[in-house]
Amino acid sequence: MEKRSASKIGIWGRLMGVLVIAGLVLSACQTATPQPAATTAPTRSPTAVPTVVPTAAAVEPTISIVNDPTLGPILVGDNGMTLYMFTVDTPDMSNCNADCLAKWPPLLTSGTPTLGEGVDPALVGTATLADGSMIVTYNHMPLYYWVNDTKAGDTTGQGVGNVWYVVSPAGMVIGREPTISVVNDPVLGPILVGDNGMTLYMFTKDEMDKSNCDADCLAKWPPLLTSGTPT
Repeated sequence: MEKRSASKIGIWGRLMGVLVIAGLVLSACQTATPQPAATTAPTRSPTAVPTVVPTAAAVEPTISIVNDPTLGPILVGDNGMTLYMFTVDTPDMSNCNADCLAKWPPLLTSGTPTLGEGVDPALVGTATLADGSMIVTYNHMPLYYWVNDTKAGDTTGQGVGNVWYVVSPAGMVIGREPTISVVNDPVLGPILVGDNGMTLYMFTKDEMDKSNCDADCLAKWPPLLTSGTPT
């Protein structure tokens, strides 16, 4: 009986030991099970805001009159740089190509040039160049600078190629004799024209060999000037 009781006790002891060990293992597994990490919203870098740099407003050119000691009153642009006409041009049209413009930079505008005293606003206009930019015209003729002029007062472009000349306040070339030609107008018949085919007029209030057109009149009716014998 004692042996049998002891045997039973031994079996129960071993069984209890197994159960204790199993409980410890289960507890350890539960303790070792990793818990899910707390999630946080991903951090975003702030979106860069493009910086808009304002462009400077286009500065309109200035046309003024200066008195050249040799040529008399002539037109000048910014910084007193001499302006020229290209006698190969036609009214309101530049015939100066890209190579030409590289040597004779155009007087460009995007609106209305500033005019100095004595510059006739009625003679100021624009023409379109091949690249779409606008060149200032005076008496319908485009205006240019000359790259070899380096300072105010320089007129080294005068007479270059017998086609480039400075411009008078009346819108006429200076230092080149005018050309008088005859063209056939479809309505009026044969009439006289001057340089670039511009029509010439007579003033019936003039007298023989005497002009009765005063300063205000001449501003609207620029005279055909000469220093010698016209062509």
